[in-house]
Amino acid sequence: MDELLLGPGPAAARDLSGRSGFDACFLGVPVPVPTLAGVETVLLPYTHFSVLMRPDKRLAAVTALGIDGAKLMNLDRSGIQWRLDPRLGENQQTGERVYARNDIDRGHLVRRASAVWGETREEAARANEDTFHYTNAAPQAAKFNQGLGLWLGLESYLQENAAGNGRRLVVFTGPIFSDTDPVYRGVSIPLRYFKVAVFLHHGGLAATGYVVDQTPELANLPDVPRPGAIDEAPPLGPFRTFQVPVRDIAALTGLDLDPLVAADRMPVARALTTAPITSTWRRLNSPLDLDLDFDLNATD
Repeated sequence: MDELLLGPGPAAARDLSGRSGFDACFLGVPVPVPTLAGVETVLLPYTHFSVLMRPDKRLAAVTALGIDGAKLMNLDRSGIQWRLDPRLGENQQTGERVYARNDIDRGHLVRRASAVWGETREEAARANEDTFHYTNAAPQAAKFNQGLGLWLGLESYLQENAAGNGRRLVVFTGPIFSDTDPVYRGVSIPLRYFKVAVFLHHGGLAATGYVVDQTPELANLPDVPRPGAIDEAPPLGPFRTFQVPVRDIAALTGLDLDPLVAADRMPVARALTTAPITSTWRRLNSPLDLDLDFDLNATD
């Protein structure tokens, strides 16, 4: 990865000073932010999470969040406005222009409710506000963003599992860029998004991967170019979510997920290590459809 250095401008120091970002040792074993070879990136630390930005796309390559289920707090979002990150130039991030006067929403990559935890209410409130930086947003069709019952429900299920068992959870989330992504107001709108959840099971690293698609909804937006065909993808309808091998996410994004590929607990991913991309994707209708080689709800 060719990682750019951040300029220590006065706005950055004033607004985001002291942010430590995602803790690679959050689970007690090293789980670093995935890297992206051959592409210039910028790593931006916030409260409890970090964003690996791709200035060429003006969007994140991946976000990394640590969730402490024992310290989650229920804070609302009232009065919090979306803002640019002062540590990046405006031409290196996607701001309000892309979202104005259309049916495109600012979709949180790091889920707000998952980041809102801390030793104090002040810490949780800081994380709450940090999630409203445009660097943590990606363009999503409004119906898609507002109707993602299973996608959001899946993270809720994982979050509740962490909270219920006092367990810690790491979540990597990001877009899957492709040549078929429509370009709108100078920004590529990703057709698909991924999520990789990482946690400890009996002292060892465990991971599971997911993909969701918004192609059908983008095709209905009048001002957005029609997406091209995706030859290798399975037939996808609105709001369909899949459990997928982590290695497929690595192949589709170019991210270095090798330690998580080795920790993948999806049985078919472990059994069919050379299966073609998308051939082993499992459609989910609810979190109960998850296919793991152990009981997610079981305590260590």
